[in-house]
Amino acid sequence: MSDLFRLPPRPDCFTAEHEAFRATVRAFVAREIAPHVNDWDEAGTFPRELYRQAAAVGMFGIGYPEELGGTPADIFYTIVQAEELARAGCGGVQASLGSHGIALPPLVAHGSEELKRRVVPPVLAGEKIAALAITEPGGGSDVAALRTTAVRESSSSGDHYVVNGEKTFITSGVRADFLTVAVRTDPANRGPGGVSLLLVDGDTPGLTRTNLRKMGWWASDTAHLRFDGCRVPAANLIGAEGQGFKAIMHNFNHERLLMATLACAYAEACADEALAWARERRTFGAALAERQVIRHKLVDMVARIDAARALVYDLAWRLERRVGDERDFVARTCVAKVVATQAMQFCADQAVQILGGMGFMRGTKSERLYREVKVMMIGGGSEEIMKDLAARQLGI
Repeated sequence: MSDLFRLPPRPDCFTAEHEAFRATVRAFVAREIAPHVNDWDEAGTFPRELYRQAAAVGMFGIGYPEELGGTPADIFYTIVQAEELARAGCGGVQASLGSHGIALPPLVAHGSEELKRRVVPPVLAGEKIAALAITEPGGGSDVAALRTTAVRESSSSGDHYVVNGEKTFITSGVRADFLTVAVRTDPANRGPGGVSLLLVDGDTPGLTRTNLRKMGWWASDTAHLRFDGCRVPAANLIGAEGQGFKAIMHNFNHERLLMATLACAYAEACADEALAWARERRTFGAALAERQVIRHKLVDMVARIDAARALVYDLAWRLERRVGDERDFVARTCVAKVVATQAMQFCADQAVQILGGMGFMRGTKSERLYREVKVMMIGGGSEEIMKDLAARQLGI
């Protein structure tokens, strides 16, 4: 990629160790992912072996406790990994390969030691796949209104929760071995206080999964889940009953910062492809890059990417050093996601325009990312919800 579209690394954010890790991930992506993304996208899947390969180079354990098979690390290692994976320009691979990043944190933070030791190590080793199941057909970000129920029952076979309901748009939902599921354990409490988290094993009787067809993220396994009388051991409760909502909200903050990071990197991938094409493509005796209108488009991309990435890096720096209060973190994370995904939308659109007919052809990064923009602007909380949440946190 060209350095034109990358801010120089801040010395107080990225150390030599961060950059060494960047080089490792970059080499892995160039070798094992980038050459195959077009085929995987058309096939609608990628090899399960990729999980083991990614884990083997240290990509899965970043930020997790050492005793669970992880590698303690600051937030900038996560950012480095996200940026380098995005170089392949295929959000579908990135989404499913990284689904454990939103499925495991609630378990690590609130699960029992027995549950953590059973689930986390094999996932971080790439041997098992974990997914997060929050969204329902009747609502997405309105977690407090979820309807999937988990009723506790005691019998001769032990204590279980009987789970009934549906989840949809679940990344890695079809082939996940473990599902972190948001449920309502208190039917009388229709608000956030009735929400809990359960770890549901993928082979639980009564669980059915349907693969969903999408506008983008073709290589990602995205599922509709149905729970029909699923009996889940009470020991699979993550944290205390009624405390799931807070854990979910904290998890959302991390997911949104990651999505902002990815949006910047995808915008960069589009801009870089557009620059390479503009330098090579000749019209009326001159390269496209010599045309003032094209140069202006490229500069506009630089401006959008720089502005969004500066927000993301600054927010990560503040989070790492706990500079600011929780309400400010939530608000700025929402703002960063909005600004970054808008930058991605702009750059994908401009890149397709610069590539012309080739930009409309399958197989270019810009075409693929153009289709994937909307899931970035909607997933993890839509732009409209992000702005409204930010306004409430800021007291507007």
